[in-house]
Amino acid sequence: MWRKSIALLFVAVILVFGVAFLYESSRTQMEYAYVKLRGGYTVDERLQQYGEAVADRLKDHFINADVSYPPNEVAYVAFKDTGQLEVYARSSNIEHWRFIKTYPILKASGGLGPKLREGDRQVPEGIYRSEFLNPNSRYHLSIRVNYPNEFDREMARLDDRNQLGGDIMIHGSSVSIGCLAMGNLAAEDLFVLAASTEASTATIVISPTDFRINPGLEASDSPVWLSKLYADLRVELGQFEKVGSKK
Repeated sequence: MWRKSIALLFVAVILVFGVAFLYESSRTQMEYAYVKLRGGYTVDERLQQYGEAVADRLKDHFINADVSYPPNEVAYVAFKDTGQLEVYARSSNIEHWRFIKTYPILKASGGLGPKLREGDRQVPEGIYRSEFLNPNSRYHLSIRVNYPNEFDREMARLDDRNQLGGDIMIHGSSVSIGCLAMGNLAAEDLFVLAASTEASTATIVISPTDFRINPGLEASDSPVWLSKLYADLRVELGQFEKVGSKK
């Protein structure tokens, strides 16, 4: 009888841990709790932890694009309507951007259109840069987007808006409230790339659509400045050609 009880207990324990590790968000929260207990990681420690695995995953993509690894600069270009994030890189700031790889965005709350205020659950749209790398994120690893940027603040002033919100991240897991949730493996790639480049920040472009192939998307009547933002995005996206691979 006692053997049966032990066997049942063992099965129950396995099921509990199996369910927990089946869901990435659960794994992430367990890791976050552990990180808090140990006092946190530094960016360098995360690079030591994930750098080699990320290099192994990405090296062929960089070889095919004829870009050195790690690159001098990296850019992340996200499209809301298709739920994709494209990675571009270049070996120096005088070279053209070269396409490296596409990642699926696992979750992004809200819909098409810019972020206007705190709590609207919108992912912002615009031309941004990385502001901070968080090696101890609640969502595995994260890259803070510098929202609101100068354009966002100026348009808010014209609209007489305040409380624009913030803490917009590109992070792991698959949960989003105004952020781009990429899953843990993709977050490791993006984090390590951003931390390894010679440039101080990564370029981050978040667009409602790929204006390179869908130039006809028009801005809605509100806000009135949205057509200007979309025109800027069309120009910005023009420098990222999805070509350049040897394949």
